[in-house]
Amino acid sequence: MNAMNIQKLRDDTPGCAHVVHLNNAGAGLMPRPVLQAVTEHLEMEARLGGYEAAALAEPALAATYQALADLVGARPDEVALVENATKAWGTVFYGMPFQRGDNVITTHASYASNYLAMLQLRQQLGIEIVVAPSDGEGQVDVDALEDCIDQKTRLICLTHIPTNSGLVNPAADVGRVARRHGVPFLVDACQSAGQVDMDMDAIGCDFLSGTGRKYLRGPRGTGFLVVRRERMDLIRPPTIDLRAADWTATNAFELQDTARRFESWEGYVAGKIGLGVAVRYALDLGMKRVEGRIAMLGAALRERLQAQRGITVHDIGRQKGGIVTFSHAVVGADALKKGLAAERINVHTSGPEWSRLDAEARNLPLMVRASVHVYNTEEELDRCVEAIGRIC
Repeated sequence: MNAMNIQKLRDDTPGCAHVVHLNNAGAGLMPRPVLQAVTEHLEMEARLGGYEAAALAEPALAATYQALADLVGARPDEVALVENATKAWGTVFYGMPFQRGDNVITTHASYASNYLAMLQLRQQLGIEIVVAPSDGEGQVDVDALEDCIDQKTRLICLTHIPTNSGLVNPAADVGRVARRHGVPFLVDACQSAGQVDMDMDAIGCDFLSGTGRKYLRGPRGTGFLVVRRERMDLIRPPTIDLRAADWTATNAFELQDTARRFESWEGYVAGKIGLGVAVRYALDLGMKRVEGRIAMLGAALRERLQAQRGITVHDIGRQKGGIVTFSHAVVGADALKKGLAAERINVHTSGPEWSRLDAEARNLPLMVRASVHVYNTEEELDRCVEAIGRIC
């Protein structure tokens, strides 16, 4: 397989001419084919009307389902297109037939929105939340997680890659435990879809939620949920409409027999088309190559930062990806972000409220989060670190 043509990737990415974009864990820079697909459909809506344009776009929408299925090793009829990753994850979680006393197993990497949902159902339904311990390297301790499972365990929830660390959790190891005990397994792939090579059979998960805007480099307002067919009837869609179900008689309805039962009728058609183009763009690059380059750039940035006086890198885990979190002994994260923005370098900050279990366990401060993608270069990493040196 040929090596990536980085200059072509950058030429394909208009934003590279304007900024050093190290905020891909927030939203990746869209490549030209995605931008073109979205704008072309919006222009068609303006010329022809929204319904009429959507009818003509059916082949492009079908291609999005197929691309997502190819990305995660699923079938197109197991894919639902939704507004965002939180909606996708919540569709599974709130659709589970929980009863008082049931428990959910999660990990220290749990994302804020996910854990808030758990807290809400603990308050409303009396479910229990079990947090599996982390091992000495910071990833979930798979043996300890297995010891947490009992006859009341109804769901295992894993954040594959957390928002606040370079950690890549061992999802396949957790999947083997889940399958051994017959416990449904939900993977939050918000930061991993488009960053690492994934296959649901290899992971062993029943449900997978993701977003379009981050490492897949798709439009904002797009997300997806994948539900294995054998688990389809386990989940009760929290809401339904005429997309999710057929109104078969005055007092009767039938759910769609595919993952479309988890969708809503109204949606961002141009965005869904753009999402499909973004996924296919990533697949054409080759996800194993994408994963390798992102991990290499992440490691290179950590190495550069660790060599700077006053900088502490906070990333954990045996396997690390492209999210790099750090703090300075004197200069605060907000000031660093503002100073870098003045030099056209995009980063973000990550506070304890985004991943409180991990943050409190490790006593983390407000951190700078720099997240790399394939179109970034080592020269851009140098530019970022040099700018930090000037700010500090």
